[in-house]
Amino acid sequence: METIISPSSFTPLLNPKPLPPKQPKFLLLPKPFTCSLKNSTSSSSSSSPSPPKKSCISHLYHGLAAAALSMAINFCPVPSLDHPALASEFDVLSEGPPAEYVVDDAGVLSRVTKTDLRNLMSDLDNRKNLHINFITVRKLTSKADAFEYADQVLEKWYPTVEEGNNKGIVVLVTTQKEGAITGGPAFVQAVGDTILDATVSENLPVLATDEKYNEAILSAAKRLVAAIDGLPDPGGPTLKDNKRESNFKSREETEEKRGQFTLVVGGLLVIAFVVPMAQYYAYVSKK
Repeated sequence: METIISPSSFTPLLNPKPLPPKQPKFLLLPKPFTCSLKNSTSSSSSSSPSPPKKSCISHLYHGLAAAALSMAINFCPVPSLDHPALASEFDVLSEGPPAEYVVDDAGVLSRVTKTDLRNLMSDLDNRKNLHINFITVRKLTSKADAFEYADQVLEKWYPTVEEGNNKGIVVLVTTQKEGAITGGPAFVQAVGDTILDATVSENLPVLATDEKYNEAILSAAKRLVAAIDGLPDPGGPTLKDNKRESNFKSREETEEKRGQFTLVVGGLLVIAFVVPMAQYYAYVSKK
């Protein structure tokens, strides 16, 4: 028994029906929402000031403040710990004698000079029982000169004769370019008036005039120690003649140079006129 299949039964397989289009998996925002977002941003931007301008102004203010702070630090430097604030002449009096022989109120002595002074004075103190203090100040306001100030320091630091008998005070005033030396009876006798006067008139003022403060103090100390030890006097510097040679010539030199110049110019003029005329005359005579 045969089964007859009609052709209409194959039509679904041969001619399939088109499927409806698939919906996209992502969601699309509605247009009204997008428009409202743009309007809100535009309205907010129009109502509030622009942030970039505000940030630029703030950066400008910070930059100006930093520049002002930098200039203040440069022109008003903070004193370092290595160089503390300098004391005044009154503080030198009130603080009493130094433990290491040196009071550099003027701030002109180097560390090497201070070390040399300490070693030299410590050795002298151990050998001869004589103690010498060295003081530098910029200027004096309480006393007329360095000698009065040196006497005041000696009386303030060592009020009794027993305390100041073997003590010496050397003062150098940098602004006035002068110095002074004073001390107790034992110190003055050990050094001698001649060396004291010579050191005050030669070592301290002459070298201070050239602003050689380290050399002035150290040379004075060595000269005092040499006198105490009975050694030959090393001497001190002499005041140089600061007269400058004049660049202008004297009247005699000017007259001499003028005569030489006249001769040279006259000779050149003669040569300039005579030689062409002689050549012309020789040329004409040949014809």
